[in-house]
Amino acid sequence: MATRNGSAEWKGDLPGGTGTVRVGDGVFTGDYSFSSRFEEGEGTNPEELIAAAHAGCFSMALSGDLGRAGYDPQLVETTATVHLELEDSGPRIARIDLDTRATVAGLSGEELQQIADGTKDNCPVSKALAAVETITVNAELVS
Repeated sequence: MATRNGSAEWKGDLPGGTGTVRVGDGVFTGDYSFSSRFEEGEGTNPEELIAAAHAGCFSMALSGDLGRAGYDPQLVETTATVHLELEDSGPRIARIDLDTRATVAGLSGEELQQIADGTKDNCPVSKALAAVETITVNAELVS
């Protein structure tokens, strides 16, 4: 089975420090900070990386599920929105919304939503994020 890796380093204290995240062997490297995570500062953050991973996994999984259902997907694109909430016990990911658009001949919007709901429950990243209280999916058929 395949294994994947990522790494991060953080320099300094929490509010004033800076960090760098790296995906795999450096295919993506990005800076992050307290400001980029909890405010609107420059750089990336762990939640954006989770969103990208979830969107990528979901798009691939939905394409596979559509194929197994007898359809030929031409395009599946997904945006994942991760909602980070600050609570008394600390920050937590409270919700992830998956908005997906698919181009698939011969498929109704209702069928797409039904297949997408099943994909949401079974994609590996959704399973890994089982501690997230709410994950939604809104699927739109695009001609």
